[in-house]
Amino acid sequence: MDQLSDELLMEAYEKAKRLKLSDDFVALIEKELKKRAIPMGNTVQQKTCI
Repeated sequence: MDQLSDELLMEAYEKAKRLKLSDDFVALIEKELKKRAIPMGNTVQQKTCI
């Protein structure tokens, strides 16, 4: 994970949450975000289909 930029790590987190991937995988990303002191907040964006 050290090779991912902060931006790519955040993008991976958002996609993992949106796609409802494994809780273990999401937790691994969250651990790295905390290590880097990157706030997670409510980053998953809801898309509205019209």
